[in-house]
Amino acid sequence: MSVCRTLSSKHSSIRRACLLAAACVLTLAAAPSYADEYDATVKDIQSTMGGVPGFVKQFPKAGLPGAWAEVKAIQLSDKTALPPKVKSLISLAVAAQIPCNYCIWSDTQDAKRAGATDEEIQEAVAVSALTRHWSTIFNGMQVDFDTFRKEMGGQ
Repeated sequence: MSVCRTLSSKHSSIRRACLLAAACVLTLAAAPSYADEYDATVKDIQSTMGGVPGFVKQFPKAGLPGAWAEVKAIQLSDKTALPPKVKSLISLAVAAQIPCNYCIWSDTQDAKRAGATDEEIQEAVAVSALTRHWSTIFNGMQVDFDTFRKEMGGQ
């Protein structure tokens, strides 16, 4: 029985060593394409934004290509289900509740560039405040969800 454990333990150690070596080889092999992808992303940010903000340089290099692709595909794209103005107003409303001063400022600018009026901006923030207010009431008073849903027209 102890011989089986010893063999099993040795195989486990050998297997771990092989997996670690393979991971190192794959990491080293991927390094040039990783650097190329990062550089291409920085160039795309430069082209899209007219510059590269300092916070971009603080973001982990390994994550920047994916993060930028997500921002471009959803937030910056005008080929999504929501128009840019609506996305900016949603983002502003969320930012007001987090709160995030950076996002509030940026989302307000984006919303204005997308055609939002001061009244639309104010309403988006007010709706987010109402949502948070009522959420606090429902959660704090432990309103039964099934009862709430039935009373509000759900099944």
